[in-house]
Amino acid sequence: MDRERKQETDEKLRQYTMIALAVFITFCCCILFFFIIYRYNGFTSFWKKLFGILQPIVIGLVLAYLLNPVMSTIETYVKKLLETRMKNQKKAARLSRGIGIAGAWLLVVGIFMLLIVAIVPAVSKSIQEMVTGFPDEVSNLVAWVEDFTKGDTEIAEFVRNLFEKISESLQDFMENDILPQAQKYLLSITSGVIYGVKFLMNVLVGVIVSVYVLSSKETFAGQAKKIVYAVFKPVRANVIIHTLRKSNQIFGGFITGKILDSAIIGVLAYIVLAIMQMPDTVLLAVIIGVTNVIPFFGPFIGAIPSFIIVVLQNPVQGLYFLIFILVLQQIDGNIIGPKILGNSTGLSSFWVVFAIMVFGGLWGFPGMLLGVPLMAVIYYIIQKCVRYFLRRRGLVEDTQSYVYMRRVDEKTNQLVYESKNKSGKKRAAEKKENTDGEIR
Repeated sequence: MDRERKQETDEKLRQYTMIALAVFITFCCCILFFFIIYRYNGFTSFWKKLFGILQPIVIGLVLAYLLNPVMSTIETYVKKLLETRMKNQKKAARLSRGIGIAGAWLLVVGIFMLLIVAIVPAVSKSIQEMVTGFPDEVSNLVAWVEDFTKGDTEIAEFVRNLFEKISESLQDFMENDILPQAQKYLLSITSGVIYGVKFLMNVLVGVIVSVYVLSSKETFAGQAKKIVYAVFKPVRANVIIHTLRKSNQIFGGFITGKILDSAIIGVLAYIVLAIMQMPDTVLLAVIIGVTNVIPFFGPFIGAIPSFIIVVLQNPVQGLYFLIFILVLQQIDGNIIGPKILGNSTGLSSFWVVFAIMVFGGLWGFPGMLLGVPLMAVIYYIIQKCVRYFLRRRGLVEDTQSYVYMRRVDEKTNQLVYESKNKSGKKRAAEKKENTDGEIR
């Protein structure tokens, strides 16, 4: 009897201790949250300083992540050749890894040098010609509009006044803003050069870090898994590892696929524009290819400056250029993009736009680029959680089954449909998607 009372007392004490611990943790989290909001500037400055210190490590990890697929491909082929010719398999594996890392970096450096040699001179020449010939191009465009709109002097006058105002605004900006603040800009340029040198040094250190990470990636992965299973129970740890593996699949597939897709679009744009004898072909192809990296809004962002460049030099070709851009984006959206990317994110068009708007507003260009795969990961986690809780409650997981439902029967957990729509459940079952219970 005394033993039962003692066990009951210990159990209550344990419950009270857990409640007190939960209250204490909640109280600490509230204080921490208040401190973050109240001292937001100091908190952000701390993180900026910490990121500045860890910038070489971050750059190295990003480079290693991007180079890993290339390195793995080279390593696989080299390893097959060396295993048949070397007796020591460990040496063969280490040599294959070293050749894979060196091959990946040689490929990246080669592509980078090729871009510098082939693209930079042509792009800089096009920009210089645009700057020096801008007044003449404006005059030619106005003359073309006047010739095209004979008998309608209002349109010609409107176009002439518009470009005159633009020219006056640019001249006023140069005289009143640029020249008086030249010294200030020189100081900014000097500080920018210093920052650029620091950034290059961080990149060099990042390259070294990436080599270490790539050479020991299995060890780092094993250590990370060991920590996860040491902190969490196997059930939760398995979920974490699976989620991380899925996140890597989403991010890796999207980033590498999008870069390849944009490169193909840039090359295709250059070939077609060269055949059409468009002005500043290399510059236009670079703009189209680079902006195509941004999902959904990228083609529109790249088309606007490209169209202005063409229409200032030849209005008729500007119209042809717009038609070409529309055709190119249709080909990319319906043929090239789906073939390369597939359904790597699993997001609908609405969530793609939502991710670009939100994360682009928070982090700028990196947010527009990485917002879609990040949103896909969040969507996947929420999807798994919803499916888990529905299974625990014994409810149907398919989304279409909930479209026409009215309520859930509290006794049987069955979905109840409107009486006037008795066929609702049947129609929902017919529309059910066989996508492993994914939420659409």
